[in-house]
Amino acid sequence: MRSMKIRKLQWKSGLRAGLSASLLAALLAACGGGGDSGTSTPVNAAAVPVTPAVQPGAPTATGDTAADGFAWFNYRRSQIGLSTLTRNARIDTAALGHSNYLRLNNTVSHDQVAGNPGFTGTTTGNRLKAAGYEVTGQSAYGEVISAAGDRSGFFHAEELITAIYHRFLVFEPVFREMGVGAASATNYTYFTTNFAASNGYGTGVARGSVAVYPADGQTAVPVNFMSDTESPDPVPNQNEVGYPVSVHANISSVMTVTSFTIKPRGGADLPVRLLATAVDSHTPDAAAAIVPLARLGAGTTYEVSFRGTVDSVAVVRNWSFTTQ
Repeated sequence: MRSMKIRKLQWKSGLRAGLSASLLAALLAACGGGGDSGTSTPVNAAAVPVTPAVQPGAPTATGDTAADGFAWFNYRRSQIGLSTLTRNARIDTAALGHSNYLRLNNTVSHDQVAGNPGFTGTTTGNRLKAAGYEVTGQSAYGEVISAAGDRSGFFHAEELITAIYHRFLVFEPVFREMGVGAASATNYTYFTTNFAASNGYGTGVARGSVAVYPADGQTAVPVNFMSDTESPDPVPNQNEVGYPVSVHANISSVMTVTSFTIKPRGGADLPVRLLATAVDSHTPDAAAAIVPLARLGAGTTYEVSFRGTVDSVAVVRNWSFTTQ
């Protein structure tokens, strides 16, 4: 099975750098540089698809790829105390139009080319505007895309959450609305989700606080992540690593990390790679993550400790989760 994923995040002050990747079982791509443009650079790597485990409170699949993806993103957001997002029909139109464009042109990209079949707008912002969604005032919008042989919306959403750079966008606290569109061809289902906040941010997280993932007390957490599936590679020179753990503040915040650790209950701290803006240009100012450098143990409870600041306010979080 082959799948592909793309993310983009933009707000009034400009474009956040993204990521780019391609693999045999998954492709992650993203945008970088100034302006509203994106490219994807293919590389070959092996990867293991992520199948969401059944958990209490999880939505029930309907078979509608877009609706199920929408429900799964909101389910995971609610798990970590973030606001659930309203489904906006105009954003749906933009997302569906882009998925159709990808299907008709057998491509994966944030950008469309005028004159190609299904053209609805060159950039994400153009497509939102063409669909009647105006981005005004204090605003933010982002886009994630996946293409896979699997038509499950749960699968597409969970794959995007697992990929750590994509997760930073999906769990942006200040988004208020979401639109999802899926289009299926013989071999692929193209899945586009646009997140947005216009004329004011959503509730976000409180000052001096962060949202964390996996959530406190979450069970059935995957044990690994194939690092080579992302380019830039979040853990260079190593493919299989442990499942990423992340903290998230509001888009306009600046987070600093004093310490960020993970250990099996009763054990020693694990070696990790820190992703934070001070050491990784692909991590946004308002978020951070650690990636354990070895596969996590099955059926094991892990304790996580984060200490740092958000907008110069001290933040301390200690929590735990259990693997599947």
